[in-house]
Amino acid sequence: MSQDAAGRARLRAQLAPATTALLTVECQNGVVGEDSALPELAKEAQASGMLGRVAALVDAAHLAGVQVLHAVAERRPDGRGANSNARLFRAAGRLPVQQLSGTRAVGVAEPIAVTEEDIVVRRLHGLSPMAGTDLDALLRNLGCRTLVVTGVSANVAIPNTVFDAVNLGYTVVVPADAIAGVPAAYTPQLIRNSLALVATVTTAEDVIGTWARAGD
Repeated sequence: MSQDAAGRARLRAQLAPATTALLTVECQNGVVGEDSALPELAKEAQASGMLGRVAALVDAAHLAGVQVLHAVAERRPDGRGANSNARLFRAAGRLPVQQLSGTRAVGVAEPIAVTEEDIVVRRLHGLSPMAGTDLDALLRNLGCRTLVVTGVSANVAIPNTVFDAVNLGYTVVVPADAIAGVPAAYTPQLIRNSLALVATVTTAEDVIGTWARAGD
C-alpha cells in the first residue's frame, strides 16, 4: 500500500527511533523454523516472505537505533505455570516439537539477527507477550511510545499483542507483510477488519524507508 504525503509524515512521527520499539512475536525455531511444531504456519512464514521481511526490519532497526525485542513462547519441562484453560494450550502440550526452555526450539529463527542490545522476552503462559511477561514495564522504561508488531500468528498472538498494546496506551504500527497466519487468506481479513481499526497498517518497506530517512 502506498503512502501519500500526509501518511508518510504521520508514519515518520510515529516511528521516531528514540521512542519506537520493534517487537518480533514467536519468530522462533520451534514455530517458524525448519523443525516447527506447526509446519503449516512455518511454511506460510517462509513462502510469503514474512520471515525475510522481519529480518530486514530488525536489521533496519539496528541501524536506526530502534530498540528491538524478541517475544518467545516457551514451557518449562514440568509444565509449571503454563495455561491449560483452552483447547489451544492442551493441543500444544501434545505436539511432537515442544517449546521447552533452554532448547533450540525457543531460539530466534534465522535469518533474524539478534544483537547484544536486543532484549529477549520469554513467556511461560498466556496468549500475548504484553499480558504474559514484563514487556510493558520494559517498554515504558525504554521510553517507548510506538510499538511495531511483527511475527506470528495472525490467528492468535498478533491480534492479542496489538489489542493489549493499544489498551495500554501505545501507538501500534503493523507492517502487513511482516505478519503471517493460516490459512494465508485469513491474515489480510484480520488486518482489514480488525487491526486497521486500532493500528497504523503499513508495509515493511515503508517502515524501513522511514527509519533510513530518520537521520536526514
